[in-house]
Amino acid sequence: MIIDSHQHFWKYDPQKHSWINDKMSRLKQDFLPTHLQKEFNANGVSGCIAVQADQSEAETEFLLSLADQNSFIKGVVGWVDLRSEQVEERLSHFAKFPKLVGFRHVVQDEPDNNFVLREEFKRGVSLLSRYGLTYDILIYPTQMPAANKIVEAFPDQKFVIDHLAKPYIKKGTIEPWKTELKSLAAKDNVYCKVSGMVTEADWQNWQYDDFVPYLDATFEFFGADRIMFGSDWPVCLLAGEYSEVKSIIEKYIAALSEDEKSKIMGRTAQVFYGIS
Repeated sequence: MIIDSHQHFWKYDPQKHSWINDKMSRLKQDFLPTHLQKEFNANGVSGCIAVQADQSEAETEFLLSLADQNSFIKGVVGWVDLRSEQVEERLSHFAKFPKLVGFRHVVQDEPDNNFVLREEFKRGVSLLSRYGLTYDILIYPTQMPAANKIVEAFPDQKFVIDHLAKPYIKKGTIEPWKTELKSLAAKDNVYCKVSGMVTEADWQNWQYDDFVPYLDATFEFFGADRIMFGSDWPVCLLAGEYSEVKSIIEKYIAALSEDEKSKIMGRTAQVFYGIS
């Protein structure tokens, strides 16, 4: 079973999705389960994890409603204000939904590189494991030192790094990203999504070899048990079609055992998010 561990849905709204600038005009439209189902049918994908793209509880409710209507959406990574004084009550509420598997905050957009170390945010994160919920880490390389500190602070919390922490693939820069990634991977509670690479590369001119140094480091540090495939659809469409994105990881893991391949392409996501 192939599970896409990272994709998004939205009904396009210029205000809500103001991050979609003119360079991203292809994304200025609706992307809903019917559109993704076509990609899955063409690429042999069985299911997915829908991840928040808007920082509101309405977004979480929207994704949960789509998951109720579409069995191939196996889990939802929503948003809740982890800094709120009412966070425990909100976590208790959302934990009642079987397909709610975790939460994410768009930390990459926070100007403070130490945002995740703020006491009110740490308090919210500290409560997630009580409800069996995961946390997706969305950061840039400059925010990796702080991420290293928070995953160390909560060894019983399951974390996953989205998009390899967005290394500077277009520039070909690998340090200090590589050193920080090794440190993150040293914690057993941290997993990594092989996703979002094409949009960190040259959108029009990327080649497979551009990704190999970053994949080499990721696979060396995490191994098949803690790596999961993700498309980052529809954002990936800015730089490549679904099939192209999937083929990058398939080419890279071609020489691995069937057991390792099945973990990377689905089973690791099933274990991490607790889905079937």
